[in-house]
Formats: sequence, C-alpha cells, structure tokens
Amino acid sequence: MLLKTRQAVRPVSKLDTYRQGDVLLQKVPALPENAIEKECEERVILQHGEVTGHAHAISTEYAKMYTAKGQRYIEVKPGARLVHEEHGTINLPEGYYRIIQQREYVPEAPPRDVVD
Repeated sequence: MLLKTRQAVRPVSKLDTYRQGDVLLQKVPALPENAIEKECEERVILQHGEVTGHAHAISTEYAKMYTAKGQRYIEVKPGARLVHEEHGTINLPEGYYRIIQQREYVPEAPPRDVVD
C-alpha cells in the first residue's frame, strides 16, 4: 500500500551574513525609509575594539553609514573591504547591510556586547 504525503512548502529566505570578530553584517534588500546618513571621515567604523583600540572599518570611498530606529546600516559599493588589524579582511558584495553587535549571555548578569 502506498501512502501519499504532502510536503510542507516553506518560502526559502537566504540571508547573506558576514562576521568579523564581534561584528555581524546581515544583507538586507534596502535601507529603511527613515534612514539618516551619518557623516564619517576617511573610514566607516562599524565597531571600535575596546581592548586593542583597533576598529572594524571600511573606506568611505566604498561605504556610507546610516541609522534608523536605533539600528545601524551600511550601503556598500563594489570593491568594499571590511578590515581589522586582528582579523582577516572581508570583501563585501555591493548592497545594503544591517550591522549587528554580537552579545554574550552571562548567567545572573544582563547581556553584554562582545568586544575584541
């Protein structure tokens, strides 16, 4: 006897993510409508390292930073490279990304940001 089953159909969503140390970038289709550009000099700094003083950064020639509702975003042009002195360089494809600060859980304490 053959049983016929229905396979659940779920939409597949592919989220391109890139991680460098304590910084996670998640590709998004577009910037939020209320995004405000943040002025940056020489480099778009995604996160400063509190321990070493180094920074996760992209040249302003290839990226712009925006903020919207407490979140940070970047717009990346072709040729963008995310650099940090203690991590490998990441070549980022053109597009828009949400910047996510990694957090860690410590029992009996509030969550805290991960820092290099």
